Amino acid sequence: MPQEAKHHTAANLGARPARRPVATPQTSISGFLSFTLHAHLPYVINHGTWPHGLEWLHEAAAETYLPFLRMLGRLERDGIALHCNLDLSPILLEQLVHPVFVSEFPNYVTRKIVAAREDEAFFLQLGDSDLAVTARYWQDYYVRTLIDFNALGRDITSGFRHFNDAGLISIITSAATHGFLPLLGTDESIHAQIQLAVDTHKKHLGVAPKGMWLPECGYRPAGYWDYPSDTTEQEPSSPAFERQGVEHFLAHSGLSFFFVDTHLVQKSNAVSLHEEKHSRAHEPSVYLPHLTGTEATVAVFARDPQTAVQVWSSDIGYPGDFSYLDFHKKRFPGGHRYWKVTGANVGIADKQTYDSEEATERVRVHATHFVGLVRNALQTSTDRTAPPILNALFDAELFGHWWFEGIHWLEQVARQLHAERRGKATDSITSPIELTDCAHYLASYPPTSGITMHEGSWGVGGSSQVWLNPQTSWTYARLYPAQLYVRAMASATAWRSSEIRTRIARQLCRELLLLESSDWQFLISTGAARDYAELRFNNHYDQFNELRAIYENALTPEMISSDQATRLAEIELRDSIFPGLDPGLWASTTI
Repeated sequence: MPQEAKHHTAANLGARPARRPVATPQTSISGFLSFTLHAHLPYVINHGTWPHGLEWLHEAAAETYLPFLRMLGRLERDGIALHCNLDLSPILLEQLVHPVFVSEFPNYVTRKIVAAREDEAFFLQLGDSDLAVTARYWQDYYVRTLIDFNALGRDITSGFRHFNDAGLISIITSAATHGFLPLLGTDESIHAQIQLAVDTHKKHLGVAPKGMWLPECGYRPAGYWDYPSDTTEQEPSSPAFERQGVEHFLAHSGLSFFFVDTHLVQKSNAVSLHEEKHSRAHEPSVYLPHLTGTEATVAVFARDPQTAVQVWSSDIGYPGDFSYLDFHKKRFPGGHRYWKVTGANVGIADKQTYDSEEATERVRVHATHFVGLVRNALQTSTDRTAPPILNALFDAELFGHWWFEGIHWLEQVARQLHAERRGKATDSITSPIELTDCAHYLASYPPTSGITMHEGSWGVGGSSQVWLNPQTSWTYARLYPAQLYVRAMASATAWRSSEIRTRIARQLCRELLLLESSDWQFLISTGAARDYAELRFNNHYDQFNELRAIYENALTPEMISSDQATRLAEIELRDSIFPGLDPGLWASTTI
């Protein structure tokens, strides 16, 4: 297995950096590379363990978040910064500090250590020394995981906060519970998803975020909007009405940039920032940020189309390389992996034993290949009003969890680019590539162009079809009336009249937020965990209606029955997210 630097563990992640990486001044650069990694999981605490539920969070923490922090620590030690934009979704931050996760994660890791020891004994008994060596690696891997977790005070967010404070990464945010913003039925729900995200980011990381990852890169411009025709159950009777564009809510909450998929910028219309007249004089570059929206105060970055598939595709991209650790074949009951991809369409039974040295060499090859792709892509940018920036957008859990070697690949890319800047590359590089985050890029090169974009996402077809289709339309038929109810409740004053009404109102808002998670529709549409997603949506919907009945049928504004009080406390304990949440975020006001 790829070996970590043994003398650098999470035990010193909390220390101030001994040396801050400083970019070498260059007279000429090819441009900038900006990685954006989206770390998110739906709320799973108190909602199942295995195969769906808390185990998802355990796996992500052990295989992506903590290894990612170790990688950043190695780079920091050597005076190198990844300078990525790292999105930690608010609901993920809430879960990483939740008492249930904090107490259960060490138990999960211990089970993995025990399983690896049992695997080693089994392989030795078979006389298979190669598999036994890999089993010992897994023992060391999870022992190190437990050491790192405890060294961080069992607070993974503190490790990310350290690297953000040191300027080695730039942490951004996403919508509070990953609501798919183009399909939310009220502007107030969009405002609440975004403002609550900013507030939660401040609470956990101590500073306000500068940018946002729109869930599923879903964007909708200002204009007339009507409830989708296929959300027929309890469909609100309302004609089309004027809506604000997503960027309006971002600006209102102090955010300065966001990301979209390639096609939204490629098919956009150029706008004069001074005359506000539409123009098709040129195709807006995907390698430069653009201002968008009527206020023209928020910048949009587009995902690079040329490098994306090389990193995320298991069919034609790096993760599918025959030498890499296979994700699907696991030895039960421990779930450890001992085999490599082996070949295209090779069955589970025919997978060959994993060779760590072979995989490590492929990481180097793929890092070099990627840097070459980035350089070629940047050279295609013809608009030289500013140095071009290539935005490489990926789910964070791809690295380490889905693609085991992915974190080492990220590190190798950073090291190769650092060597170029320091003039230590093997080839003669006259125009190196700089790593940067989007906030720093905007500070140096403010956008000079404006665009208007159509609605879209990074899903199949570039539209909303993954989240709204015949399989999922019933969820929106239930969601839209709930959003209208919360808006009406929050806009009135009764919820402020007593402590008990405020408690019920807060929990109603929490259940609405959990209903709005785009993860449920995604899991239903893809079939990845359809039963679980439907169960979760219906559970939150039932609890919403139960709370609504308690709110409306209270004995007095100050009193509910003992049974109702017990039930309220049970729901609050189960879905204890965003303490101190303000229902006023959903009130009908000028946003």
